[in-house]
Amino acid sequence: MRIVHTSDWHLGRALHQESLAGAHAAYVDFLVRLVREESVGAVLVSGDVYDRALPAPDTVALLGEALVRLVDAGASVVLTSGNHDSAVRLAFASDLLARAGVHVRTTAAGVGTPVLLDGVAVYPLPYLEPAVAGAAIGAAERSHASVLRAAMGRVRADAASRGMPVIAMAHAFVAGAVGTESERDIAVGGVNVVPADVFAGVSFAALGHLHRPQEVRPGVSYSGSPVAFSFGEADHVKSVSLLDLGTGGTGDAVAVTRIPTPVIRPLAVVRGDLDDVLADGCWAAAERAWCQVLLTDPVRPLGAFERLRRRFPHLLSVEFHPRGGGQLALSRYAGRVRPGRSEIEVCDDFLAHVRGGAAADESERRLLGEAFESVRLQRAELGGEGGREDVLAAEHATQGVA
Repeated sequence: MRIVHTSDWHLGRALHQESLAGAHAAYVDFLVRLVREESVGAVLVSGDVYDRALPAPDTVALLGEALVRLVDAGASVVLTSGNHDSAVRLAFASDLLARAGVHVRTTAAGVGTPVLLDGVAVYPLPYLEPAVAGAAIGAAERSHASVLRAAMGRVRADAASRGMPVIAMAHAFVAGAVGTESERDIAVGGVNVVPADVFAGVSFAALGHLHRPQEVRPGVSYSGSPVAFSFGEADHVKSVSLLDLGTGGTGDAVAVTRIPTPVIRPLAVVRGDLDDVLADGCWAAAERAWCQVLLTDPVRPLGAFERLRRRFPHLLSVEFHPRGGGQLALSRYAGRVRPGRSEIEVCDDFLAHVRGGAAADESERRLLGEAFESVRLQRAELGGEGGREDVLAAEHATQGVA
């Protein structure tokens, strides 16, 4: 059987306020074409289908269109929720969708129950927030590693009697993998990694959460996101994984082929002094790309963005990284709260900004950590998302710190 493993679509996401709807639409076209041309029997989406818990109507419509087209092309679809998704909303009408070949799994209750696809047992594991799902899944402690160990215990118990290849889908940060700045931190108590041996005993672990395509070890692999979501991903070759499975037991090897996804506009990072950047012919390719410029002038040049935009019409971001550290390397506050920094780091920079350089002390950091943990758990219990929006909610719990 041939299966496509993909993840982290983040439908509805923007790149520095530039809509990625066109890139996502091109990806859906590519995926449907791949299913038809390669006779793919199933498409696995390992979490973070949407970028937000409350996606816009046109974003929901794009997912609906994608699912219809994939089923019409002859593939079953298995979707799990990630840490960006609302598990409750994504699971709407899931029993009805399963009758059409679209299997949506978002809760701990379904862990250990496979989706059976032409002689292959697929075990979808949604993102499981330890504080919320730990007790339900029988975890020994409140950690991602413990929760996934308990979940995989259920998988192995059910798979033992089936005598067919087993694929486990999971949304987690597995030790040995490399992250990027566009992924949301899912750490609990400062720990977010899961050992790769959690997935021992399965034919293949189809992972989501990290946006760089990579193999952690044989049979444990991230497909990566199909679209680049930050300039830290400018060097990624985005792809989906085409899996070829045998018909034997769990010990059968799975052949993995990475198929590059379409790029409607590349990303480019340009670095140098303003005058050099404007004149140097080596940056010609960046004129056609979504572009970020890192200026190294010792003094911030006047009108830099406007001058750069004339050469790079798709310029999205300018940051100042002066030689010798004469100014703050991230001189714009927007740069200091960019994706990839933890909420504590963002608050620390904010306090330093408004208090003339005095960042949070140990007690204030502890208070901030407790506030964010409380908000994140409240959102998880409601089936929502945790993340940078939590800064607003946590302000009420930290009044008086600044």
